[in-house]
Amino acid sequence: MSELIVIRHGETAWSRTGQHAGRTDLPLTEAGQEAARALAPRLAGREFAAVYSSPLTRAVRTAELAGLSGAEPDADLIEWDYGRFEGLTAEQILELKPGWELWRDGVAGGEDLGQVAKRVDAFLGRVRPLLDTGDVAVIAHGHLSRILTARWLGLDPSAARQFGHPHPGTINTLGYEHGAPVVLGWNVP
Repeated sequence: MSELIVIRHGETAWSRTGQHAGRTDLPLTEAGQEAARALAPRLAGREFAAVYSSPLTRAVRTAELAGLSGAEPDADLIEWDYGRFEGLTAEQILELKPGWELWRDGVAGGEDLGQVAKRVDAFLGRVRPLLDTGDVAVIAHGHLSRILTARWLGLDPSAARQFGHPHPGTINTLGYEHGAPVVLGWNVP
């Protein structure tokens, strides 16, 4: 059976410091570029029916360095719009909103979880038929990848909290077992 290969972009300055980077278009750090290049041998020789990327620079550049040039930008893969929480760490948000929890409380002035899930569902609706013809690679973002995984499994988008945050420059593999959607690998460098 074909697999959906979900790659988190390489490290940025904000991913290193734990800042929420939704729509801010950040470049990869040198370490992020190295991690993206390190993915290339693991992806080499694999034929993909399609390759999609968030249109943000950090995802597009990760695709290029990983040997997946020509990835088709897809706006549904852009990271969660964090609104007024953009650029803040979880600790800073907790100072503003004690007891805050992203998956329960969402963000101020940005997208709600349902809106992100709707984008992910639209993307999966377009991609699932392609998996009949081969593997598909996706280069995206941390929270988006978690929501995509929850929806792949048919779970409520809030179940994304159950998946550890994908580290920058790692591969998460989704597929099928006995016809049912499963997680085949998570946070693999």
